[in-house]
Amino acid sequence: MPVSKGDHIPEATLMTMTGEGPKPLKASEYFKGRTVALFALPGAYTPTCSAKHLPGFIEKAGELKAKGVDEIACLSVNDVFVMGAWGKDQKAGDAVTLLADGNAEFTRGMGLTMDGSGFGMGERSQRYSALVRDGVIEQLNVEAPGDFRVSSAEHMLGQL
Repeated sequence: MPVSKGDHIPEATLMTMTGEGPKPLKASEYFKGRTVALFALPGAYTPTCSAKHLPGFIEKAGELKAKGVDEIACLSVNDVFVMGAWGKDQKAGDAVTLLADGNAEFTRGMGLTMDGSGFGMGERSQRYSALVRDGVIEQLNVEAPGDFRVSSAEHMLGQL
């Protein structure tokens, strides 16, 4: 069952790429004491994710932060090396932190998995965005299959 507004984010170990290499992050520690604009997508380097979703949050990072967002995070069920390379290719820089959920632990905890087997992708994350304050989900915007509207940076800006 998917999480909903008012729920705490699930406990999981995520990974991010740093200048020193892969770094594990406990979800509870990452989200603690700050406001995070989280968005999740089916996969790095996939068409909508690369052409619209991540670029939209990179472009709107300043506006989101001006409205009280401390951190913008992109999560996908990919390994940390893929997420690190994709972040470099997309020029995410310091605007968006790329979080790898390689084992889908966080995604399963959110109740927002999808079956991408038909595309050779296996278990992945549904496309969604969430505003998380101090580990609590304040807004949750889950896309219908194939859509890209409510999980966009523009939609989230309208919710702040």
